[in-house]
Amino acid sequence: MQPHTWISKGIRWQVTIFLLFSWLCHSVSGQIHYSIVEEMRKDSVIANIADDLGLDIKQLSSRKLRIVSDVSERYFYINLDNGNLYIKDRIDRETLCRAAAKCFLAFDAVLENPLNVFSISIEIQDINDNSPAFYPDVFSIETIELTSAGIRFALRAAEDPDIGSNSVQIYKLSDNQYFTLSEDRNPDGSTFLELVLEKPLDRETQSLHELILTAMDGGKPMRSGTAVIRIIVTDANDNFPIFTQSVYKVSVNENTPVNTTIITVNSTDKDEGVNGQVTYSFSKTSDNVHHTGTFTINPVTGDIKINDILDFEETENYELSVQAKDGGGFVAHCKVLIEVIDVNDNAPKISITSLSSPIPEDSSPGTIIALIKVNDQDSGENGEVDCKLIDGEAFNLISSSASYYRVVTVGPMDREKVSTYNITILATDRGSPPLSSRRTITLEISDVNDNPPVFKKSSYFAYVQENNIPGSSIYSIQAIDHDIGDNAKIIYSISNVNTDLPVTAYLSINIETGVLYAQRSFDYEQQNEFIIQVSARDNGSPPLSSNTTLTIRIVDQNDNAPKILYPSPESDGSSMFEMVPFSSEPGSLITKVVAVDADAGHNALLSYHFSPVLESPYFTIGQNTGEVRTLRIFQEKDLLNHKLVVIVKDHGDPCLSSSTTITLVIANNFQQVAPKFQNKVPDEEHQSNLQLYLVVGLAVISLLFIITVLLVIISKYKKSKPLPMFAPLSSSLYPPVNGTLTLPYSYNVCVALDSTENDFTYMQPNQNVPVDNLIDADDSGLGNEALKDTSDTNYSIQQGQPNTDWRFTQAQRPGPSGAQQPTEEAGVWPNNQFETERLQAMILASANEAAEGGSAIGGGTGTMGLSARYGPQFTLQHVPDYRQNIYIPGTTSTLTNAAGKRDGKAGAPSGNKKKSGKKEKK
Repeated sequence: MQPHTWISKGIRWQVTIFLLFSWLCHSVSGQIHYSIVEEMRKDSVIANIADDLGLDIKQLSSRKLRIVSDVSERYFYINLDNGNLYIKDRIDRETLCRAAAKCFLAFDAVLENPLNVFSISIEIQDINDNSPAFYPDVFSIETIELTSAGIRFALRAAEDPDIGSNSVQIYKLSDNQYFTLSEDRNPDGSTFLELVLEKPLDRETQSLHELILTAMDGGKPMRSGTAVIRIIVTDANDNFPIFTQSVYKVSVNENTPVNTTIITVNSTDKDEGVNGQVTYSFSKTSDNVHHTGTFTINPVTGDIKINDILDFEETENYELSVQAKDGGGFVAHCKVLIEVIDVNDNAPKISITSLSSPIPEDSSPGTIIALIKVNDQDSGENGEVDCKLIDGEAFNLISSSASYYRVVTVGPMDREKVSTYNITILATDRGSPPLSSRRTITLEISDVNDNPPVFKKSSYFAYVQENNIPGSSIYSIQAIDHDIGDNAKIIYSISNVNTDLPVTAYLSINIETGVLYAQRSFDYEQQNEFIIQVSARDNGSPPLSSNTTLTIRIVDQNDNAPKILYPSPESDGSSMFEMVPFSSEPGSLITKVVAVDADAGHNALLSYHFSPVLESPYFTIGQNTGEVRTLRIFQEKDLLNHKLVVIVKDHGDPCLSSSTTITLVIANNFQQVAPKFQNKVPDEEHQSNLQLYLVVGLAVISLLFIITVLLVIISKYKKSKPLPMFAPLSSSLYPPVNGTLTLPYSYNVCVALDSTENDFTYMQPNQNVPVDNLIDADDSGLGNEALKDTSDTNYSIQQGQPNTDWRFTQAQRPGPSGAQQPTEEAGVWPNNQFETERLQAMILASANEAAEGGSAIGGGTGTMGLSARYGPQFTLQHVPDYRQNIYIPGTTSTLTNAAGKRDGKAGAPSGNKKKSGKKEKK
């Protein structure tokens, strides 16, 4: 404790001994007592509270040491840097405790981390800082001149707020010859002063006497106060009013209604008339100055009534001074002591000293939520309070001291179930009737990342139409995270499961919304299903994640038209025909159209139809099988050539289709229809080539004209030799030399099928036709007519006997495999000019095929027994298994995928298929 020059040595020892005793008490009860004098200077040090509490000064700030009190906070403060307890404001013991023998200021020192509460009480000792004072400071006494000696006049004692030896100790009256001062003690310990008349007064000699009354206290230094006593000498009123009691006491409940009479004072005066009439009033005292507004007195009856609401918590006792004055001016005094009885009129007050909100949901049980202080201003049982929690199963209330409680958690918290707790504290006193109050604490639970994102399903399925627009959204997948904030912010990602290619080449996902986008247009025929893994990861620390499987199935669209495998789509109706025996029965299988569709399901279901424009009454086609069959028996008057357009449709929406043309020739053998188709040039091809010829001719003429003009110009400046004239080209065939046939020029002959007229045309020799388009036919009955039609004056055709190398077996001969051909002798040359020319063309064709790596005459492997002379090969790798055996009308044979026989071996039957040559445009 900091010493002060004005504090006595005895007080310092008393404080030191008291502090030691307080320290010993602290070790047992946790309470510390200090003793100081009032009126200490501001910022004076009382004690080092940190040392007295056994605290580390360095931890005072972190543990938030503070004073908790409604009153003491005004007068004290703690320096957290050094732990000293200082005076904050002036302390006046008289203001705080009035005339109480002991005066204490108490507060609670609260520490956190961990939470501790220490009760501190400071005793305020009195110093002589108040001088005695009289109320009033002028006493007026009227007395008659006939008053006999020994008459006593009551005086008001001086008042000193100090206590003990610092209060009034001595009274002294100024020197005079008439009056002396008498001091007596009242039952309550107060001093009763009387002015005693020592000898009679003579109004004629002196009508006014003024005396000085001095009151002195026992303090050091001594203080004093004075009052003036004025004695007015009047004529005869020799009886004073006398109260029945010198001190009146009464107890009143603090809830007594206003205007209630609580006590009546009474005095008597033996005089008569005006001198015997007594009037009551409150004397002017320091207490009356404060309390006369609370009470009123009837001046005639002496009834004292309550004028204002009484409050035990504000004032427990009242002391009133009442005087009775008769008509002659004599005055008598008495005291009225009023005790206020406490009633239970104050509900407990709940205050929150410390609150921790929010708390993490993973807080361990026993975590301190709040420090609660409960106070009731009533006294006795009315001020005793019991506390409990209402609907606080997750929390517990633990008493820390007489007025402090801690709210702690009982079990684990789960923010996803309960994010906010309203903790209601009920405080009830023990009064009658009991009063209670409630206080609700709102506790927020902060989130921790304890919930991973969750998908509603373990697997999802999405269906996407193929040929979708790249970049469009195809699916949205969402995960739910029951956390909040960053802990619930979900980031999506994808990874592939069933493909070696990175999934990002096909799909992308919005990492925030989970919307899937197509990176490219899907093709069902290439990839019809994707299985990807979708991951959802939150943004917590540490992050949590979960996965689900998304299967994206590509829905097929009808985006592929049927593909016709047979007849070959490379051939048109003019280069492929089928021989139909004239004697075919109804329902006979002529040929079969084979097609496939790259789509799936309903889009790949195919149907076969004849074109409505060219639909024939002689044939029918299976809608589901594509088999072309005869519809009825043929007659002589029927057409021999039929061109059928087969349309293959799928069942998609919209429907897609492909078409092919099949030319059917009705005849038992080729010789029956060949004479009818000679010497006719197809008008259709002629018309189609006419415009091309005109354009080419016009271009050549223009070019020649320009060249001629340039040559004429050049010839003027330069002489040159005349250009040689070209001799006419010889068109005759060289005769065979040494058994070898020599052909100076290409000499191709072909019988082609006319698409406009149902007949065959024999091509002129000078019309160049590809060798591989020749058609084999029987030589009977054709040579002479062909020779007549192909005669030309510009050409001289000479035939030579071929050597024995050109001998063909039945399997090697040109013509339909298996057809009836006359057997030729070795070394025998064909017996007509048509056959000779045809043979010469075949020789050239065979040479060309050998040079180009083509197949043999009998047909190569995979040609289904068809000779190379029948046009483009039709291999088995393009045909399903059900097309390996195809019936050829007009024969007893079936086409197979076996290769033709060579080197004199019998070839597989090939049917009556004929192939017309395609004319080359020259």
